[in-house]
Amino acid sequence: MNSTWSMLEEAKPFLKEAWEKASYTTPTAIQEKAVPAILDGRDVIAESPTGTGKTLAYLLPVLQRINPESKNIQTLIMASSRELVMQIHEEIQKWSAGSGILGASFIGGANVKRQLEKLKKRPQIIVGTPGRVYELINQKKIKMHEVKTIVLDEGDQLLQPEHLSNIKNIIKTTLKDRQLLLFSATLPEKTEAEAKKLMQNPELIKISRGEAVQSDVEHIYFPSEQRDKIDLLQKLSRVEGTKAIAFVKDIGNAAVLAEKLMYKGIELGILHGDSSKRERELAMKSFRTGEISMLLATDVAARGLDIEGVTHVIHYDLPETSEQYVHRSGRTGRNGASGTVVSLVTEREERELKQLCRNLKIELHKKRFYHGAVVDSK
Repeated sequence: MNSTWSMLEEAKPFLKEAWEKASYTTPTAIQEKAVPAILDGRDVIAESPTGTGKTLAYLLPVLQRINPESKNIQTLIMASSRELVMQIHEEIQKWSAGSGILGASFIGGANVKRQLEKLKKRPQIIVGTPGRVYELINQKKIKMHEVKTIVLDEGDQLLQPEHLSNIKNIIKTTLKDRQLLLFSATLPEKTEAEAKKLMQNPELIKISRGEAVQSDVEHIYFPSEQRDKIDLLQKLSRVEGTKAIAFVKDIGNAAVLAEKLMYKGIELGILHGDSSKRERELAMKSFRTGEISMLLATDVAARGLDIEGVTHVIHYDLPETSEQYVHRSGRTGRNGASGTVVSLVTEREERELKQLCRNLKIELHKKRFYHGAVVDSK
């Protein structure tokens, strides 16, 4: 344990124990900067690249400040996707073990009756999607009078027009002196300005790629005709030890591609905005356990996905913006692990990709397949 980090010196025993169990040695840059500000009760706007430990940066101080004796909701965490809500909920369970703190999750589309059962257990920390949380507040099922802290995870998504009015209405139901925290991998100016309107003198924390965990990620690309991309994807999926997430631009593309790959005998899962909760859970489980080696995903479905050991992120369809490239690519090489980001590009897309990587100061290598192995194109 890094004794220089005062948060851990003063942390409650259950947090120290969880930290040691997780075999963490030193906090990441975002944790170093955000934790003291949150413990101080400050409002915080934080930007830090994907895979740098943002969830723990707010979860540790939040759990430290919860009073397990009080059986009221004290912290509300909001996220835009079901996956992210479930993931945060898992982290809460892991880090609050033995503390007497109870967490609960609330997502749209889930059984309302079962969710009301969760509330009867009197959780002190809840995580949910804005629509469902606001619905439960309106029905007077969730009581906000004791809420001291609200966290907006992937805040750039939550302050988009489709969520904004729910978010504002939820914040209005709390007392004036509550604390508001926003965390995001990318922080467009518009999001920052919107967040500032909701906050009181927030502390702005920005962690650059350079300050973040130095993971060992290689960025490579294969030139290809559009019609040949599927063969390249098939070859990549057969490379020994591959655990890949391949990104496609829309549901239609994902469905057609999945059908073709399955016909060729490739076992894969598919994640898109219209997948049912059951389908998503099944795909994620099969991928985590190694039953399938590839997930096809659209950007919406993959926000906030945190899966250990993803070896490859594949841009089957080139991302439209550098933010999108960063978000997708951040699914591999998390917390210092190694990984490979692969782009399959037509001649026109190759020019776009090179420009994109120049802007992001990413070194890019051209590759080809030779006898089933990836080699330099030279």
